[in-house]
Amino acid sequence: MSVAPTTVNDLVRFLERFAPTDLAEDWDNVGLLVGDPTRAVRKVMTCLTLTPDVAAEAIAAQADLVVTHHPVLFKPIQRLVASDPQSRMLMDLIAAHVAVYSPHTAYDNDAEGINQQLAEALGLQGIEPLKPGQGVVRSVIVAFVPHEHVEAVQQAVWNAGGGQIGEYSECSFITPGTGTFRGSLDSHPTVGQPGRLERVEEVRLEITCSERCLAPALKALYDAHPYEEPAVDVYKLESPLGGGAGRVGNLPEALPFAEFVAHVRSQLGYRELQAVPPASGLVRRVGIVCGSGGEFLKQALRRGCDLFLTGEARFHAALEAKAAGIGLLLAGHYATERPALERLAERIAAESTGIETWASRVERDPLETA
Repeated sequence: MSVAPTTVNDLVRFLERFAPTDLAEDWDNVGLLVGDPTRAVRKVMTCLTLTPDVAAEAIAAQADLVVTHHPVLFKPIQRLVASDPQSRMLMDLIAAHVAVYSPHTAYDNDAEGINQQLAEALGLQGIEPLKPGQGVVRSVIVAFVPHEHVEAVQQAVWNAGGGQIGEYSECSFITPGTGTFRGSLDSHPTVGQPGRLERVEEVRLEITCSERCLAPALKALYDAHPYEEPAVDVYKLESPLGGGAGRVGNLPEALPFAEFVAHVRSQLGYRELQAVPPASGLVRRVGIVCGSGGEFLKQALRRGCDLFLTGEARFHAALEAKAAGIGLLLAGHYATERPALERLAERIAAESTGIETWASRVERDPLETA
């Protein structure tokens, strides 16, 4: 049975296991953006974009945490004043003790993220990242600890976010051994005497850690370690945990362009599509980037795609697609991303107990057919 997260920080850890923040693009601003990590969580709302009406819904419903796909803070804030709508919204959220978390491109790029969900919904086969990334960069903290203090040091690092591997927490490895040291006459050793060679039964403690939690985990380790100068090493690792932007895959068989468009409409429930038909008139290999992904058109060309599907793109991207003969289908920013936030609400509810979770009920696509 799942254990209910009880604080903002508990839910942040869950979200970071689900969509590791190391998968986010360098320019992005993901993670906990507003709020107190120690506050209790009883209600969680997800949304695509945190607008004033969506924020008002969260406050009225007494949500403790809002998970918004698009970050509320991209640029440094120079002032918070009530006359500015964005500032007013943030001030209201803070006053109501509503925390705000954004997974954004980490959720886009994750192995079970938005682009993967779109590719699977369209029935693509052989799905892989459109633009492969370097994976999740992690570190291994190695510390040498007296045997009787190892549990305290372990717990301190775990509490700071270390020891998370996928769906598993409190991960570590312990190897027993004998440590030696000779402190100078100015030292104050916890064990033994200054100026004397000491031999102590210790363990080699290894705990993995994401880049984001490395600094707090190291601080927690040093605070909990009994030695005056602990022996600590940090090794960087790299693991391909679903890293990479977009997705590319093949339909089971080539479809005429009009049939593929009808297929997209039926799966996404979005009627107003804009398109540049492929020169061949057929669609088999498809590249996908949710949201605003026109910049990935060249990548789709390099990967041999017949058609590139994204939410929105610049006019010049359409000209480039037409000149290159590749199809371009603009399925709507809202339509390509909002359903995944509804699924995220369902996943949070399924993975926890005692927490009320819902996708914003007032959020709508701001674009309407005139």
